[in-house]
Amino acid sequence: MVKGLDEMMRVQVESLRLRSYRQEILAANLANADTPDFKAVDFDFGAALREATAARRGAGPPPDAGAGPASGPQLLFRNPSQVALDGNSVEADAERAQMADNAVRYEAALRVLTGQIKTMLSAIQG
Repeated sequence: MVKGLDEMMRVQVESLRLRSYRQEILAANLANADTPDFKAVDFDFGAALREATAARRGAGPPPDAGAGPASGPQLLFRNPSQVALDGNSVEADAERAQMADNAVRYEAALRVLTGQIKTMLSAIQG
């Protein structure tokens, strides 16, 4: 029974964990917008989510939602439309847009997970 409940919520839990980690990466990119030779990084969220959910099948409980991934998704350098003269590849407006999009998607995953929990509680309570 518990394994079935874990499987039901696994995607949302992993999604929240990866979105939180991605928000940290995007914030670090933005914080280094004026650092010479800093290269902005990100990861393929879809691939990371598929990998995380596949890796957790049959494993124990998921790690803390606040902790970054154990091995972490592969970070990739962004391809900026224009690199600054000092070699910095951070595009502040694009980073802010990515952060906003990621925050909205985090909130959506959180709402879905909350809905799943409320549905289970309703079924248990009758």
